[in-house]
Order: sequence, then structure tokens, then C-alpha cells
Amino acid sequence: MNIVNKLTIRHMRLNKRRTWVTIIGVIISVAMITAVATISASFLDLLKQHSIATDGEWHVRYHDVDARQIEAIQQDSKTKGLSISRNLGYAYLENPEISNKPYLLVREYSDFAFQQLNIKLADGRLPKNKQEIVVPQHITRIGGTDYQIGDTISLSVGQRHSLVEDIPSETLENYSFLLTEEGEPGEELINLTEHKYTIVGMIETPKWERSWGASYTAISYIDKDMLGVNDVANATVTLHNVNKSIYKHAEQLTETIGATKNQLEYNSALLRYYGITNNNNLNKLLYSLTAIMMGIVIVGSVALIYNAFAISVAERSRHLGMLSSVGATRRQKRNSVLFEGAVIGLISIPLGIASGLAGIGITFLVINSVIQKALDLSENLKVSVTVTPFSMITAILVSVFTIFISAYLPARRAAKVTAIEAIRQTAEIKLTGKTVKTSKLVRKVFGLEAEIGLKNLKRNKRKYQATVFSLVISIVLFLAVSYFTNNMKRSVEMTQSGANYDIQLVSIYGKMDPHFAQSVAELNGIQQYSLVKRSTWSTWIDPAVAAYPLKEMVKQDKSILENGKIQYYVHMYALDRQSLEAYAAEIGANSEELNDPKQMKAIVIDQASYLDDVHKKFVETKTLYSKIGDDLELISDQVDSEQKAMKAQVEIAALTAQRPLGIDTSSLSELSIIVSEPVMNQLLAGDGGEARYSRNSIFLKSTDPIRTERDILSLKEAESYYLWNLYSDKQRDAQTITLLSVFTYGFILLITAISVANIFNTISTSISLRKREFAMLRSVGMTPHGFNKMINYESIFYGIKSLLYGLPLSFGVMLLIYYSLSNSFSYRFDVPWISLVIVIIGVFVIVGSAMLYSSSKVKKENIIEAIKQENI
Repeated sequence: MNIVNKLTIRHMRLNKRRTWVTIIGVIISVAMITAVATISASFLDLLKQHSIATDGEWHVRYHDVDARQIEAIQQDSKTKGLSISRNLGYAYLENPEISNKPYLLVREYSDFAFQQLNIKLADGRLPKNKQEIVVPQHITRIGGTDYQIGDTISLSVGQRHSLVEDIPSETLENYSFLLTEEGEPGEELINLTEHKYTIVGMIETPKWERSWGASYTAISYIDKDMLGVNDVANATVTLHNVNKSIYKHAEQLTETIGATKNQLEYNSALLRYYGITNNNNLNKLLYSLTAIMMGIVIVGSVALIYNAFAISVAERSRHLGMLSSVGATRRQKRNSVLFEGAVIGLISIPLGIASGLAGIGITFLVINSVIQKALDLSENLKVSVTVTPFSMITAILVSVFTIFISAYLPARRAAKVTAIEAIRQTAEIKLTGKTVKTSKLVRKVFGLEAEIGLKNLKRNKRKYQATVFSLVISIVLFLAVSYFTNNMKRSVEMTQSGANYDIQLVSIYGKMDPHFAQSVAELNGIQQYSLVKRSTWSTWIDPAVAAYPLKEMVKQDKSILENGKIQYYVHMYALDRQSLEAYAAEIGANSEELNDPKQMKAIVIDQASYLDDVHKKFVETKTLYSKIGDDLELISDQVDSEQKAMKAQVEIAALTAQRPLGIDTSSLSELSIIVSEPVMNQLLAGDGGEARYSRNSIFLKSTDPIRTERDILSLKEAESYYLWNLYSDKQRDAQTITLLSVFTYGFILLITAISVANIFNTISTSISLRKREFAMLRSVGMTPHGFNKMINYESIFYGIKSLLYGLPLSFGVMLLIYYSLSNSFSYRFDVPWISLVIVIIGVFVIVGSAMLYSSSKVKKENIIEAIKQENI
């Protein structure tokens, strides 16, 4: 070790406080980088586990392939594991307890399929030949059967066939049991074949079995050798290497074996957590967002470390000047600072990585119970610290890079300082009358203390700029991450179903029995209830007030206009009186006006969310730019005539994006309008009425949707209604949003903590380095009250200056995030007002707290000792 490096280490030991402040700053920065990399890897690992637990571990599925094609898929070099499965068909249960669930769906799985598709055995064993079968455990509880392990059962297995003219049989696979308008069965089983099975086990209810479906799931055995010449099955594959090439390879393999692309299915949910998608827009979104967020983290890290080194070098200038006076070259002075950075890095990087992992580990211990409850996970499925070589290498490289950049810039500046300038300190503070000149208004309005505070900032410009820079970076970090998390949540919500209810009941006959509706409303666990009548209409809208995407379409193709207007389809919903009054109060409308059939007023939902198939993105847009008081001309749908007959005009009573219970999101060129029952009846009177043009539904929110479904189906009148229980789908949507919220808000808390630590570190170090300056002010008679006033005004000046720079930069970063998200999502840019208010208040609170905390220590110093002190 050369003499300059030895002197550098000695100087670091003499200035222990400053050295430790720098080390702690670097540790915090490295911990932040490690935490971000580890959180991402850990949550992706949890999402993979959750997807596997729900849908099984598979990557590609080839539908309806024969034995020869299955053999070719199995022999493919990329295939790691292959399972065979198929739906054999449906069989009637002897005495179904639930009339709308009369079937047993018989599936056949190969050995690997049971493991791959995550079938959980509750009792007994799995089937080993085609004469053995496992049945769901709950079939003995709610299916009306008394199946036991060891029983032999005979099943007539066939396919569901629709008896209703307008409903094709192919759609019944995932459809609830079909009834005719007279309440008779609307389907039957055809092509029946006899099968005899021995029950060898009971399984837990598969995650993918719909509670409102028409069947329970039973599983028998199949393997490749059992397939005849004309038999087909599904081949489900796991791959050796999961990367983006799987899409191209699967298509090539499909072509090679003589199948079509329509037979291909990808496990998109699982592949997404590997960072793989065949959606180019989504790829652009992921890459651009990753670049922006990593850029934010790196800038924040550089800012934190740079401030520590910049202040350290500023205070070491006299030491560097002395080295120069005894012959140290520019290169040696520069290397002295870089050597200090290397020493600090060797100490800080291992400690920072350990701190980051420990912090994340403790965080996961705390939030695991919350996540398990939110996602309904089993005890063995937890968020654990996932340390990957990539995340650790990334953390180390980014940390080394940030330390090098942070030390290199001050090192260059230190190398240029001459011996005389450094010893006399003329390079650090260059005073002229113009430099420290302040407005006379400052003294008149705020007093002498404010003027001294402002002159202090001007005189110590470099330290002032370092502190302001730290504040600006903290503002940008918080606002950018806050905006990112809110918009990611908004984007995820746009991809979901949009259903705001748990259970829907639809009347088969078009009319709702009020006694049945009341019975349902009084069931235990019902949180919210709404009776909704629906009818379909159309209207013609002037392009000037139409949705923006439609205006763009008109510019390209005028043929979509008729008489200069665009046709909109109108879904009219009539709510029961109680639901309408609650909804009207929620959006600020007058429910009494809405209930008057003579005025014919309606609430218009003017926001739509839809998937644009052309641009492959989700779009949220206003559907209508009309005003309250405008009229809509409604035209009834005619079944037997091509003519359109105008039915009535309704006045727009309110425009809102908020939907009541049971109303789904609209699409482009669609309007959803809400009216009262009297208005609906007036509109439909004398024209076929409700039975022809409207559909009656009950929408429910329940504390226990599964139990509520059973309670409804136990009512005799329930046979006249279709029932859809969306709880499972809604739960999955809610789980996705909950998990995203836990991750993103945790990220916000982390960034906020780092930002606060950054500000406290910078300001406390700056204040500590001004001990001599403050001691001199006190020595010439500044009182404690005056000193406090000066510190308070300095805090205000710091806050104002940082906001002037930070807010515009934050908006720039937010726009980058917005345009990055626009690759897959389209919605208007909304200013995050709440986050802005939090930032503005937070900046002054944090700066003021840091200044008061640091200055309180300075005030305790002895004036003479403080003036004499060289080291901190």
C-alpha cells in the first residue's frame, strides 16, 4: 500500500463520524438495490407457485392429437415431461341433491397428469387402469350420493346436447344446466356408452371446477397405448428450457406433426411470471417499465452515495491540498478519493446485501399471514426470500457502478484543486457581493434571521446544491413509484372481468317472482342486493360528442355514418327503488326525478373499458361527451322487421363512470343507462313488454358466496332461474390486485424510507460540517430564538427550491411511465393529486425535522471547541 493510500485510511479514521455516515449511506443504497432485486424475484417465485397450485405446472398443451402425434411430441428434444388427458363425457347422477348439477364429468388422466395438473388426493389412491376412478370428496356431501372407496359403479357416459334452438351444443361444455322457458330440461345426453368403474380414492375439489357448473369431476386412467387409431386426446407438456422461443418452436412442432395452430394452448399465466409472452406490446411494456424503474433506483442510489462523497471531498479539500503541497500529483489525489470509495465499497457492499436480505426476510415474515389470507394460500405456500445469481450479480454490479460514479466525479474535482486554494479554502467558498446578495424584501418580510439563512445557503452553494439535489431525487423517487403503482393497479383492473357482484340469478321466463326475490334477499350473509331489469335499444349519436376512438374511425371511414350520425347500442337497466336511491345518492343524482315516468330521466355511464383487437391493448375511454340535460332518442330493437321505430326520448340526469351492482363494463359504441322501474315500464308499455325485450336478474354480494349458492339452490323456486357464481373468478382477480398492492405499496414504503434516510443523512452531515460557522454566529450574539428562526427559514428555502426542481422532473418521469404503459393500455393521464399533497407536506416536515434534529446537537457544542474543531 502506497503512502497516499495509508494517509487516506488514517484520515478516514480521524474523521470517524463522516466516514461512518458515508458507509451507512452506501449500505442503505446497496440494501435498496438488493431489496428491489430480491423482492422482484421472490414475488415472481410466489406467483409461479400460486399459478402451479391453481392450474398445474405445464407450459404448452396440444388439443385433440392422436397417438402418433403424441409420440412425436414426447420425442421432441425440448419436451421434459408429457401427460395425456381427455374428457370422456358426462353421466347422470342417480339422485342429484342440486337439480342444476345433475352430471358427473368423467375425465381420463395419465400418471404424470395427476402430478402435473395438481390433483390432490384426500383418501385412498389414484387410478392405475381404465376400470378405476377417483371421485371428488364433496360429492358425498352436496351431490346426493353415498359413494365409498371400493364401490363399483356403472355409468352411461355421453355428450351434452342442447334442446333449445338458439343455443348450440358446443357451448354447453362450460355452461350451467340448461332449462327451457317452461322449466323443463333444455338438454340431454347423447351417444351414451356404458362404463364400469371401481372407486379407489377421493380427491379434493379441483381448483378449476366451477361451483355453478352442471357437473362434478371424476377422473379415471389413460395412457398412450390405450388410444385407438381414431382416438384423440390432449397432450400437456412441460419444457426443459422456458424462454421466448417456445412459441416459435411449438408452432413449428404443430406443423411438423400435421396439427393446426388452433390446437395450441399456452399456459399464459405461468409463462408471464417467467417474463415470457408472445404479445409484442406487452413485451415493450415490460422492458420499458423495467428500464424506467431500474433507472429510478440507480439514480436514487447514485444520489445517496454521491452526496456522501461530495460532502466528504469538500471537507477533505484542506487535507488534499496538504498532500499536493508535499508533491502529490493530480492522479494521486484522484486515486486517493477513488481508493476511499473502494474501501467504503468493500465494507458497505457485503453489509448492504446482508441488510437488504435481512430486511426483506423480516418483511416477508410479517406480511406472509396477510398474503396467505388475501390469496387463500395453503400454509406451505409462502413468500420466501428468493436469492438468484442474477439478482445478486445485478445488485453487486449496480452497487459498484454507483459507488464508482459517485466517487469519480468528486475525485476529478479534488484533483484540480491547487495546494494554496485547498489550504486557504478559497475554492470551496468564493464570495462576491453579487453571490450573497439577497432581496431587501426578505429582511422586511421575514426578518434578519431569514436573510442570514439565505446568505448561508448562497455562501455554501455546493453543500446547498447537494442537499437540494438529494431532496429533488427523493421527490422524484416517491412520485414516480407512487404513480407507477397506482397505474399498474389500474391496468390490472382493466384486464379483469369488471363484475362487481358474486352471484347472478336470471329468470328463465323473463319475469321475477317477488316472493322468491324477497326470500333470496333475506338469506344469511347477503351484503348487497339488487333487482335489475334489462332491455336493449339503440340510438344515433353526433360524432362531435362520440367516443374519441369512434371519431378517429369516422375520419378514416365515413361509411360507418348514417345521416351523419354513429349508431350506439344501448343497454337500459332498471333498478329496484331501494337500489336506485342508494346509487343515486352515491353519485349525487336526484332519485325522485328518476322515479317520475312523466319526466323520463336516466343516468348515463359514460366510461367504457374494452380490448382493442387491432392494436392489441386495453382501452379505457369516455363513451359520450354530452351534458346533463341533453336528450337521448331511444329506438327499440325489432325482431320481425328491418325498420326502426323511435320509442321515446330520455333526458340525461347524470353522467358518471361509477357502475351500480350488477352492471358490467360497456364496450366501444355501447351505452349503459340506468332508469327507474316506472320509467322502464312506461317505455316498454304496449310493445311486447318485459317478456319480449327485457331480462330480469338478481345480483348479490355475499360474505360466503359458496354457502349462499347452496341456500338459493335449496329453494324450490330456484329451478326457474339460471345461477352464475362468479366468486372464484372474482377471487382470482382480487388476489392479483391484492398481491400487486402488497408488493407495490411495500416498494413505496421502501423508497420513502430510503428517501427520508437520504435527506436526514445529507442535512445532518451538512449541519455537522457547519459547526464552526454556527459557533461564530453565536459568538457575535445570535440568540437561541434567532438561531431557531434562521434554521426554520433555511428549511423553507430548501423545501421551496427542491419542489421547484422536483415536481417538473417528476411529471417528466410520470409521463415516461404513462407512455410506456400505453403500449398495452390506453387511458387518460391523471395527475396524482393526493401524492402531490403528501410530497409537498412531507418535504417541509422531513426537512424541518432533519434541520431541527441536527441543529439541536450543534447548539450543545462549546463555542471555542467548535471553532477550533477540524474533524467530525
